[in-house]
Amino acid sequence: MMDGRVTAAGFAHTTLDTPIGPLLVAATARGIVRIAFESEDFDTVRGALATRLGPPGLPGPAGLDDAIRQLGEYFAGTRTRFDLPLDLTLSGGFQEAVQRELLRIEPGHTRSYAEVAARVGNPRAVRAVGRACATNPLPVVVPCHRVLRADGGLGGYRGGLEAKRALLALEGG
Repeated sequence: MMDGRVTAAGFAHTTLDTPIGPLLVAATARGIVRIAFESEDFDTVRGALATRLGPPGLPGPAGLDDAIRQLGEYFAGTRTRFDLPLDLTLSGGFQEAVQRELLRIEPGHTRSYAEVAARVGNPRAVRAVGRACATNPLPVVVPCHRVLRADGGLGGYRGGLEAKRALLALEGG
């Protein structure tokens, strides 16, 4: 079920029921800026977005409708890649470099935290990659769930390990 609203701070948001639980999807005029799991507390997420993005006033961007459609197709198993404009305002520096690398991991494939660290040019930054994944503002779309420990263990996931397992299973990984 969707509950689309325009809210404070220059962003629009909606909630979407998914097989891994409700997700809050927020967008600015530039693109999708945040996807949050219910466990993060949607009110807290909206408040943080309002603080970070500024005063109210953004009508619901068309990109939000595209995101809802594409997420629905993904969870239905009819889409493997997202074609959405992303607003990386909530990221920067190393975290943004990690996010861009995560977008290169093919559906159904995984990489280790160490492999991602090496690919962003800092092979010793394995823990920093873990932090960047843990604070990824765009989970599911920016696929941090495709990053595993070197021993093949799941590691952590902002949405919980059951959600990570479900996403990997959905992708055949």
